[in-house]
Amino acid sequence: MSATLGTLLHELQPDWKIVAFERLSDVAQESSNPWNNAGTGHAALCELNYMPQQKGAPLDPAKAISINEQFQQSRQFWSSLVEKGVLDEPSTFINATPHMTFVRGEKDVAYLKDRYEVLKKQPLFAGIEYSEDSRVINKWAPLLMQQRRKGEPFAATRVPAGTDVDFGALTHQLFGHLTKSGVSLRTNQEVRSLKKQKDGWLVKYRTTVGRTPADIKARFVFVGAGGWALKLLQRSGIPEIKGYGVFPIGGQFLKTSDPKIVSQHKAKVYSQASVGAPPMSVPHLDTRVVDGEASLMFGPFATFSPKFLKNGSMLDLVTQVRPHNLMPMLRVAFANPDLITYLVGELLKNHAKKVDSLRTFMPTAKDEDWTLIDAGQRAQVMKRDPKKGGVLQFGTEVVASADGSIAGLLGASPGASTAVPIMLDLLKKCFPDEYPGWEGELRELIPTFGEMLNTHPELAATSTSSTAATLGIDE
Repeated sequence: MSATLGTLLHELQPDWKIVAFERLSDVAQESSNPWNNAGTGHAALCELNYMPQQKGAPLDPAKAISINEQFQQSRQFWSSLVEKGVLDEPSTFINATPHMTFVRGEKDVAYLKDRYEVLKKQPLFAGIEYSEDSRVINKWAPLLMQQRRKGEPFAATRVPAGTDVDFGALTHQLFGHLTKSGVSLRTNQEVRSLKKQKDGWLVKYRTTVGRTPADIKARFVFVGAGGWALKLLQRSGIPEIKGYGVFPIGGQFLKTSDPKIVSQHKAKVYSQASVGAPPMSVPHLDTRVVDGEASLMFGPFATFSPKFLKNGSMLDLVTQVRPHNLMPMLRVAFANPDLITYLVGELLKNHAKKVDSLRTFMPTAKDEDWTLIDAGQRAQVMKRDPKKGGVLQFGTEVVASADGSIAGLLGASPGASTAVPIMLDLLKKCFPDEYPGWEGELRELIPTFGEMLNTHPELAATSTSSTAATLGIDE
């Protein structure tokens, strides 16, 4: 997120001075790290939680369309940066990987078919395929079908135009260009406090080695610190952060790089979440391409730590508590017993039990072929709600001061995939005077800026194919 905002600001206003602070020795070591996330390139092509089934109501594709629209903006932005030489050869950060959904049981098969019938009419989902035929699904993803039990109802959808994105590589490349262009990236520097001044903010920080204190003045501050964004926004004292808290959920994935297994699966395959599980815990078997090497990941499996980041503090969960957010957080805990039950069940799973979960996707999975890796920490938003007192939110949310001089990002999925539209909204909110003058440049960076692709089929087809060609992801 910070790399995206920094790049946008530098392209729009190259005369502005930009400084980025990073607690660790390098960027992209937390949630942007390729092994700390699923790297899907969330486009709602396969994620069922963007189109839930509501009792007695027809399926509504609006959220799925919205997510896809946002991802198309990100793709267009990256495409422009490739053409400008800001980003390296596209395969270093994005690769064509079909997106699939696979379900079992009569109820879920009926739901998936209904979802397909709705989505196939939408221009942004053109090319979606559906099958209940084991021979067809076997061609799409052989590992799903090997030794599958006979008589079991199952179905799958497939969109060949899906992608796998290495957000760690993307972040490094963006910051690499920024630093070459005069932006200051200060690693091993931890921001400790934010104090409002008449003309901006006094940012106090210290080195993580030696703990030498220092400060800098800024007219605008963006807090893109993952789970720590809440802590820094609280320290800023802005009233807009009142009522917010976060609940940390860690994760693990099973991973294999065995060429014999990896060669049989080129897809990202999502399914239904377990009862009580948060949307970010939807099980999926994914192809990952990192540093040119393909691997498979399955998960996530929830873990618990009171830390807001992998490199956070064990006191994070407690020290966030304020009088204004205590009641909303308690209401969330009271209203989500299924989540607590789910987390306890996940924590009790050993390696063998986790491979058993994988076998619902891949019946031939062997314990010894898969290793567990620790993923990143997700800080799920808890906030006030006028009716319920407090709610747990599974999206991404920007919190900004009334004067637009400071903003921060809270939340998780779909996260990095929609970084560009999220940062565009932030620019509009925080720079209302400059934004109208930036729109021409934004249209050069994002050709369909201001347009809704799904309502213009010809534009959607032309834009997606052009972007795919530039990014080298034609299927």
